[in-house]
Amino acid sequence: MTNDIDAQIAENIAASLGEIPHPSLPKGSSLYGSTKIFPDYQAEDGETYFTLIHGIPHESSVSFVAILQATRALRKGFESAIYLYGPGTLAASANRGFPTTGAEGFPGELNMNGSLETFIKEGGTVYCCRFGLALHGIREEDLIEGVIPAHPLDVQDALIHYARKGAIINSTYNL
Repeated sequence: MTNDIDAQIAENIAASLGEIPHPSLPKGSSLYGSTKIFPDYQAEDGETYFTLIHGIPHESSVSFVAILQATRALRKGFESAIYLYGPGTLAASANRGFPTTGAEGFPGELNMNGSLETFIKEGGTVYCCRFGLALHGIREEDLIEGVIPAHPLDVQDALIHYARKGAIINSTYNL
């Protein structure tokens, strides 16, 4: 009886594998169109792009994408700044990693750190809330080089500052 069941299972596996050819498309095949709908806007003189990030690194693709968008805006000529607060401050720690600092415990664990470093190197400004740092046990000396520690009351005033400048504001909030 067991042999009959095993034979039937083996037959079903072969049938299942044969239903859809694999790979269904050769590697490198386009799955989606590439038509861009909107113009590739570039910054006009004095335009600013401001991003607020309140999300846990490696658990928040929203936060990672916000850094990529801020970097793209910078490359388009916008004065671009990022403000990390709450759990977003974790991304500014130069001492992240496992089992050692700078080592990824899993692929992508430090993608936000690396992206912030790139953003700063290319001329972007990164602010980091001191209260958010304290909540997560991060010291100011643990920050990625170039990250600017800021007073907790600066979150709102930075938003007002950039709004008054007419900035495009991208605010992400994720837990």
